Amino acid sequence: MTDQPTLTLNDGVRMPQFGLGVWQTPPDQAAEVVKTAVEAGYRSVDTAAVYRNERGVGDGLKTAGAAGQDVFLTTKLWNENQGYDAALKAFDDSLARLGRESVDLYLIHWPSPQRGLYVDSWKALVKLKADGRAKSIGVSNFQAEHLEKIIGETGVVPAVNQVELHPRFQQTALRAAHARHGIATESWSPLGQGQLLSDPQIAAIAEKHGKTPAQVVIRWHLDSGLIVIPKSVTPARIRENIAVFDFSLDAADLAAIAALDSPTGRIGPDPMTATF
Repeated sequence: MTDQPTLTLNDGVRMPQFGLGVWQTPPDQAAEVVKTAVEAGYRSVDTAAVYRNERGVGDGLKTAGAAGQDVFLTTKLWNENQGYDAALKAFDDSLARLGRESVDLYLIHWPSPQRGLYVDSWKALVKLKADGRAKSIGVSNFQAEHLEKIIGETGVVPAVNQVELHPRFQQTALRAAHARHGIATESWSPLGQGQLLSDPQIAAIAEKHGKTPAQVVIRWHLDSGLIVIPKSVTPARIRENIAVFDFSLDAADLAAIAALDSPTGRIGPDPMTATF
């Protein structure tokens, strides 16, 4: 396996471009899954308070030894804990479950605009970064208007926005807004929740490179300058997902995948209308 790529965030922190997502990973499996991933070479793990598996993630990183302590660790503030004081307390609770004194990246999980608290929550994250407890801060599922509001109110630009992004929902307009502000784009559901793996265009590209469809889609994220965090609990798939650093996609491949984008490709909730 060749050296894994990193991106330099707008605050100067270097973040691995590839990592493990643990959404829907059962809490009692998280420790073993994380340990397996670290042993396979993963150097970034993305969790969240609402996943209920932070404790398992922390345990897995500890049992992985020195390599586990060097992993870039992300967690997120859940909606019901938005607000300045509530966010600070929620962050403390996450650190306690993770067994860490700090995290590498802390995100607001959703704007949850009906609550009207995401600006106050962002101010709490700004304090956490100033105190050195969150080395970088960002958001998740924020749309352009949410980004403009928190930047305008605080003068602090998120380092990352983690959003649903895959070949059938490529988020070109939002990515352009990110580029204007120097915000890194991170993809959740990068494989389209598995729906892309049977796509004939992806299958043809996979056959051409002697790779699996999942490896082609992960490589597309990397070649597109995105941060990608595929999720798996299966050891063989965990190892397969990281075996993507020995090939790259050519212009024809990228053009074929670009053509898969669809305005109706969204799988998850719309951040503008989600009410949870």
